[in-house]
Amino acid sequence: MSGVDQDFLRNLKDKVNIVEVAESYFSLEKRGGSYWACCPFHHEKTPSFAINEAGQYYHCFGCGESGDVIKFVCEMESVDFIEGVKMLADRAKIPMPAFDGDSGRTAELKRKKDAILKILNQTAHFYLKNLNSGKADAHIEYINNRRIPVGVVRAFGLGASLNYDDLPRFLLANGHSKQDIIDSGVVNENGGRLTDAQGGRLIFPIINSLGEVIAFGGRVLRPTNFAKYVNTRDTMVFTKRKNLYNINLLKKLKREQTIREVIMVEGYMDTISLYQAGFKNVVASMGTSLTQDQARLIKRYTDTVLISYDGDAAGQKANIRGLDILKDEGLNVRVVPLPEGLDPDDVIKKLGNDAYRKCLDSALPLIDYKLEVLRKEYDLEKTEDKRKFVAEALKVINAADSNAEKEDLLKRLRTMSGISYESLKRDLETNTAERPAKPAPQPEKRDDNADAIKLASRFVISSFLFNADESREAELSEIEFADPVHAIIAKYIQSKQMMEEPVHLSELFEFFDENTPEYEELTHILDYSEGGGFTGEVAHKYFNDCLIKLKLAAVDGLIKEYTRQLDASADLAERARIGEKIVELTRQKQKIRNGVKL
Repeated sequence: MSGVDQDFLRNLKDKVNIVEVAESYFSLEKRGGSYWACCPFHHEKTPSFAINEAGQYYHCFGCGESGDVIKFVCEMESVDFIEGVKMLADRAKIPMPAFDGDSGRTAELKRKKDAILKILNQTAHFYLKNLNSGKADAHIEYINNRRIPVGVVRAFGLGASLNYDDLPRFLLANGHSKQDIIDSGVVNENGGRLTDAQGGRLIFPIINSLGEVIAFGGRVLRPTNFAKYVNTRDTMVFTKRKNLYNINLLKKLKREQTIREVIMVEGYMDTISLYQAGFKNVVASMGTSLTQDQARLIKRYTDTVLISYDGDAAGQKANIRGLDILKDEGLNVRVVPLPEGLDPDDVIKKLGNDAYRKCLDSALPLIDYKLEVLRKEYDLEKTEDKRKFVAEALKVINAADSNAEKEDLLKRLRTMSGISYESLKRDLETNTAERPAKPAPQPEKRDDNADAIKLASRFVISSFLFNADESREAELSEIEFADPVHAIIAKYIQSKQMMEEPVHLSELFEFFDENTPEYEELTHILDYSEGGGFTGEVAHKYFNDCLIKLKLAAVDGLIKEYTRQLDASADLAERARIGEKIVELTRQKQKIRNGVKL
């Protein structure tokens, strides 16, 4: 189905260790036979994401995400299966075999994506050539005025669009279809005419973590009625809310050193200015409201993000919702205070690198920042304003994670408002008492509406799969599984037993397609990889109880079928024979309940 030779895939997975691959994204802690971390696919404070090195697979006991090393890379890098395989093959220094591809729509989508990426790459080189052509005086003047050195221009791949017509002609001359050029987002079509979507602008290529050009940003060079900055519209390879500017160089930096924190700015020039000043751990949201996808992208590199947006007060309140999104994804969010009216580029240019470093060192925790934003909304010299401010501030403080943090914030509020600490504390306690208590957080419930038989089947098959002690006195071949997923896994285990080979859990992910009920059932089975909470005699008893349930269910199935035949038969001899079978099966049920081995 993947179009890649299965023997190659098995060889590839033998060459790469999922633990080593995962450690290139985040830290792992070894506990027992597994490696643990907070799940990269959902927010949690207690690690429930486990990597089984022996089985070469991962499983989250919170959200249920599971897979082998190929799926892990695809999820972490937001790439498709083939690209994930290519990344691992490059890592293992194994040449990729010829790709046959899938027929139909899948093959067309791959062709389209490859064509668009090629167009974007050629467009980036076209813009770069323009910048060095001697015809881009206005672009060079802007770069010089912003004091961007040649090395940084090259690092970011800056380029120039000279007009609206050259780029479409260039791409058509290079054999690209009109529709692919339009779908790439680099041109617009109006009345049948193709025009450069960034016509006349200074060009900022947007490059993903794989080093692929996926879009462009463009800045006007002269006063105009048009927007100062324009980004490529969303395409099949670019969604603005899922990307961050400079993520490619941040990934390169991570290979060279540990990234303790990432600085988040709004735009291209802020990013470039900080980068050339030595603050290379910087990315930009490209002016968009912060999103969950961007938060998860940052989490691949660090747990701490410093928000360094413009210093004006106007947009600060609007930023808070985006910052809460980052916090909800488990990031430690701190907000960098900048002088009023200045952006990071201004601070670097006018006040110097040391001044900006001091701003970073003064970064406020998110909750403190919320208080500061609130304070600027009200005139605390006016009694009514002060009361409103205190009421809103207490709501903010009440959301603090600890009593110690609340105490510290109340002291700060006392300084801001001039109201005694004792009064503020009483009001906070009163507000807390009046507000309905939040229900205690419950662990994420993974189980579906599975009946007792399915639950029993999961535990039994997982016991054999993970070679649990309780399974060693039972014969897998004697157990009937109604669910086809359980039956497939049982046959796989038996085949390995016959050949006296170890079970390779990563192979199980090749049996079932993702996003199917079968794959989901596999993840439920993996929930029992740590014993499902049962150990020792309890596990043995539960295993035997499950076996009895399954055996009784198998006999009940036969009784039901014979009863159907009995009702349908008019032949007295045939009815007598069927009746005898039902009586015998009923005796078998009693023996099973009494623990008699059949």
